[in-house]
Amino acid sequence: MARGVEALDLPVWSRASGPSRGPQCRGAMAHLDSEVKEECLREDLKFYFMNPCEKFRARQQIPWKMGLQILKIVMVTTQLVRFGLSNQLVVAFKEENTVAFKHLFLKGYSGVDEDEYSCSVYTQEDTYESIYFAISQFHQLRNLSLGTLGYGENEDNRIGLKVCKQHYKKGTMFPSNETLNIDSDIEIDCIHLDLQTLSKNPQDWKNSSFFRLEFYRLLQVEISFHLKGIDLQTIHSRELPDCYIFQNTIIFDNKAHSGKIKIYFDSDANIEECKDLNISGSIQKNTQYVLVFDAFVIVICLASLILCTRSIVLGLRLRKRFLDFFLEKYKRCVCNADQWEFINRWYILVIISDLMTIIGSILKMEIKAKNLTNYDLCSILLGTSTLFVWVGVIRYLGYFQAYNVLILTMQASLPKVLRFCACAGMIYLGYTFCGWIVLGPYHDKEWKR
Repeated sequence: MARGVEALDLPVWSRASGPSRGPQCRGAMAHLDSEVKEECLREDLKFYFMNPCEKFRARQQIPWKMGLQILKIVMVTTQLVRFGLSNQLVVAFKEENTVAFKHLFLKGYSGVDEDEYSCSVYTQEDTYESIYFAISQFHQLRNLSLGTLGYGENEDNRIGLKVCKQHYKKGTMFPSNETLNIDSDIEIDCIHLDLQTLSKNPQDWKNSSFFRLEFYRLLQVEISFHLKGIDLQTIHSRELPDCYIFQNTIIFDNKAHSGKIKIYFDSDANIEECKDLNISGSIQKNTQYVLVFDAFVIVICLASLILCTRSIVLGLRLRKRFLDFFLEKYKRCVCNADQWEFINRWYILVIISDLMTIIGSILKMEIKAKNLTNYDLCSILLGTSTLFVWVGVIRYLGYFQAYNVLILTMQASLPKVLRFCACAGMIYLGYTFCGWIVLGPYHDKEWKR
């Protein structure tokens, strides 16, 4: 007998009446003899393991609860698509700003990263020019940038650039005599250049002793600064804009001392609540419509959650009733495999999906109202819940004989397939490590960091 899929289509004894229960079964169980009690249990078990189509033929009632699940699939998918388009704008804004920053602050940047680093320099003069170029571009940012950018405060609540250099504590080196004397302790020196300092004669800070680099013991130079920006492209999508803080870091890496200094650029964008948004037009009305839609999704998922939870509870009650009867009549315990048949795993999947959808929808509403900015967490919740919802569609295919055979075949073969993957995975990992150590160093794209 196939398991039912609708949330409320469960045992006959859980309903006030039903076509599969005779008048004798509606009385108190204490007054029924063992044969009548066994017959009632058989009828309840038979009805419990029916699918919605069989239950429909037995009860002649429209399976509107299955329709609720189908409606939920449509609503959740529509919600995910709308949020995905919005999140796509967020990701695009971050990536485009990162590319713009590389062109602004990296001297000689070609537009394509050389490897895992952005670009590189090979002479002391080019190194100094690249450092001074980044600092000068930061000072003239408002006259250069095409974006909506402004200066932001760093960890010390100061506006400006923070330049740090790492080098060995002390040492002397004479390659011609093959002589090296290095203290391997690492020292870190930092200097803060605010806008007022940068507005003075550039030679004043360029001639500082801090910028006299001893390359033979220099490890790296790090330039960090914060910028603020506003994403105005969301206005065209009738959404409120987000405010960003870009934590930018430029690293001149000389750890290899190979005559090549690699320049890395890293930009970490954080979305924060805008302090003062005053936007007129149709954006506010569109936001209200989206919030109402999200609230309707929450109501649907909440109804599905309640129905599936009730179904599991009623199934557990029927299982207890069956176990008591089996132990009383046959003096034996039911095996665990048979006991698990009373717990519909599809219901558990639907419950998990509903919980994730409800939480994700609440986060989406807060993001839409610009009270929260957790785009990544909301994406994980809504994306995973939609995956579970669509996986749940597979159970409806089981009502057709051709698809049911395929599903049963997959269930039977899954353990063997997993064992095969485990064995094949060990061989593959061994081959991977062998190839990495033998051929990796000679490949153009080997792991260098």
